[in-house]
Amino acid sequence: MAYPIEHKLVIGVASSALFDLSESHQIYLDSGPEEYRKYQEAHIDKILPRGVAFPFIRRFLNINKHYARQSPVEVVLFSRNSPETGLRVMHSIAHYGLDISRAAFMTGKPPYPYLPAFNASLFLSANEDDVRSALASNSPAGLVLPSRTEDDESDEELRIAFDFDGVIADDEAEAVFKRNNDLNEFHAHETLHMGIPHQPGPLAGLFQKLATMQRLEEKAQRRDPDYKKILRIAIITARNAPSHERVVTTLKSWGVAADETFFLGGMDKSRVLEVFRPHIFFDDQLSHLKSASGNIPMVHVPFGVANVLRP
Repeated sequence: MAYPIEHKLVIGVASSALFDLSESHQIYLDSGPEEYRKYQEAHIDKILPRGVAFPFIRRFLNINKHYARQSPVEVVLFSRNSPETGLRVMHSIAHYGLDISRAAFMTGKPPYPYLPAFNASLFLSANEDDVRSALASNSPAGLVLPSRTEDDESDEELRIAFDFDGVIADDEAEAVFKRNNDLNEFHAHETLHMGIPHQPGPLAGLFQKLATMQRLEEKAQRRDPDYKKILRIAIITARNAPSHERVVTTLKSWGVAADETFFLGGMDKSRVLEVFRPHIFFDDQLSHLKSASGNIPMVHVPFGVANVLRP
């Protein structure tokens, strides 16, 4: 029997993250909602190009193909379109064979109030206001940044990378560093508190539920030594020794772990990202969200002291 939605790992995705809507969005900006409606209706059968989050969402849904009895994951479409203008999006979803059946069409309104109703552990959007509003209402969300979309369909592995502070954990340590911009003070604080787990950050729930998927795969490997795991999770943090110990303490207290963890000590994260090649990377600092090739899907989590808005 499939899991009920309150037990599933649910990701909410905006059409702006799943597909490239730049052409139709420009019509909305230039000519207004009525011309946008006419344009979408006239192009209802023209399939939308894949967007930045598409490779990640496609592989995420593939988890259900490996665990068809449980179907432990789900993706819900959240759209500012009306049901009428959203038909093109639904046609494109069907064209690509994405198993997305639930949707919320908000007819211009922000979708974030409904995220808890769908048990969403993540909301991905290219609309910054929607992402910030979701986080302000304690719903986990990330802003998909523009990048080149590449989707190697022969590569079935799903690779997800997270920063630690301000993403998986709260921003307590970042606040200590930001107070005086003092790395020594940061290390002293984290060494003093190395035995005390951090409080959860905005994507802690997502990370913990992905750990449930890891355990499903570990069971599959025990049953079948030839089973090839489809999920790899990495933590890529600017921390290094001695502040690394509190990361370990925190994850251990939650009963979770990453497949690969990198303590870079301020080294450019793109050097590791170019090797790991994640299908999505979450970081709370825009300065870390860059890659030399420009084709790694980056998601900004505008949370905590690193994202205090300037007046």
